[in-house]
Amino acid sequence: MVQTDVVVIGAGAAGLMCAFTAAARGRKVMLLDHANKAGKKILMSGGGRCNFTNLYTEPSNFLSGNPHFCKSALARYTQWDFIEMVSRHGVPYHEKKLGQLFCDNKASDILGMLLEECQQNGAELRLNTSVQSIERTEHGYRLQSSAGEIACQSLVIATGGLSIPTLGASGFGYQVARQFGHSVLPTRAGLVPFTITEPQLKAMCESLSGTSVEDCLVSCNGVSFRENILFTHRGLSGPAILQMSSYWQPGDTIEINLLPQLNLIEWLQAQRNERPNTELKTLIGELFTRKMAGLLTEHWFVSKPLKQHSTAELEEVAQKLGSWQLVPAGTEGYRTAEVTLGGVDTREVSSKTMESLKTPGLYFIGEVLDVTGHLGGFNFQWAWASGYAAAQYV
Repeated sequence: MVQTDVVVIGAGAAGLMCAFTAAARGRKVMLLDHANKAGKKILMSGGGRCNFTNLYTEPSNFLSGNPHFCKSALARYTQWDFIEMVSRHGVPYHEKKLGQLFCDNKASDILGMLLEECQQNGAELRLNTSVQSIERTEHGYRLQSSAGEIACQSLVIATGGLSIPTLGASGFGYQVARQFGHSVLPTRAGLVPFTITEPQLKAMCESLSGTSVEDCLVSCNGVSFRENILFTHRGLSGPAILQMSSYWQPGDTIEINLLPQLNLIEWLQAQRNERPNTELKTLIGELFTRKMAGLLTEHWFVSKPLKQHSTAELEEVAQKLGSWQLVPAGTEGYRTAEVTLGGVDTREVSSKTMESLKTPGLYFIGEVLDVTGHLGGFNFQWAWASGYAAAQYV
């Protein structure tokens, strides 16, 4: 049987952070993962460039059934702390927009940095190692794994959620939580595209697949996000849609203002006065692609010269473009979701140490917990902060 101080299960962002930080404290750390490679989700994040944090990280950027839980960890390991490590390792990066920091080169720069920290601090990484069972002992925990029996004082669950199963996601962390008496709040896919099945709308989305509208205001359930949207052959995607998916529930109506930068009725009336002979379709084609303008007018409006449109008709155009309402059929689910909403109930976990309030020596970090960030680097910052917090106490 192998003896160690700390076992961390899950070599993703949170697990790697926790492993090398605990090892730097002088703890003997073993990091296990059933996959053949560490940090697979890191490698594919941000289109392969890893949006590793956000300059404007605040607790308000996170969803949880217990919204105060994330505050302590985020305050003790901030975005500036992670940026300092990135700079120290000479990883070139840039701000894309809205405080989102990306690697100049590849996401592998961030993964390489984390693995280097593990190596320098003496955290042992074992890949292709699955855990079959865990039991509590007098001195900590005993694990039966594909690499044999392992005993440890502290056990850290950093196995993530259910999103993107092709990268190895599983419900293992939730099983462990339940085994030791923890509640797991209902989970669902977050930061995920919407699907549309209503025939006419689906046909429009399919025709516009790949078309992006740069500045839209998407609203639902009292929450709004202003970003671009993207038509897909299955429905709608793009940052504003992904953000909204975390707040949307089946059956809810979402409202999209396609032109939030304009007071539409005033603008349309002004255009009618200045360019009375211009066709409505031509005018809309100046705001969107010609193909999109054609489809919008085909589905929503009668296109004729502006001078022939009554004020009531222009108001209807403004209403449709400024308040397009639709009910998505659903989402694309965990297959393409960036995160999992819900998870281990944080009311049963210490916000200071990430330790179970039910079972001493058991810790939960990262996405397995009921803490979900907005799109834009916030989920990585939660991984770094929660991993760091647990590492001070394991």
